[in-house]
Amino acid sequence: MALVKFSHNASNHETAPFVNRVFDSFFNDSYLNDRVISRVPAVNVAESENAFHIEFAAPGLQKSDFKINIDNHTLIVSAERSEESKEETKVYNRREYAYGTFTRSFTLPKTVDINLIEAVYEAGILAVTITKKEEAKVVSRSIDVK
Repeated sequence: MALVKFSHNASNHETAPFVNRVFDSFFNDSYLNDRVISRVPAVNVAESENAFHIEFAAPGLQKSDFKINIDNHTLIVSAERSEESKEETKVYNRREYAYGTFTRSFTLPKTVDINLIEAVYEAGILAVTITKKEEAKVVSRSIDVK
């Protein structure tokens, strides 16, 4: 299945009223779409034999910007960074530097040890490792047939 962007007035874009073209270009602008999409960082979730691994793509932040909490077996990861206002003599035609806040929550299974959660922020990636309880770890062995 392929996703196709549909424009209801693509055939008569040149003859559409000026106001429609302005609003269409504004709402279809990649700048606006990127800003809405980028408010929440992309997340990868993986499971290994001993732990769950959650990686957040959060470039441009500092370690001190993150806040990680556990509340009733829910992992809550948030970050907040505000842009400092500075006196500048430059006149910008377009300015895309901005920071905001985000919060992501993950319900943790009862098989994890909430006392053994580690977080590392490096190269724009926040990596959270959630260790499984010993009894939840998969034990594999070979069984001889007699």
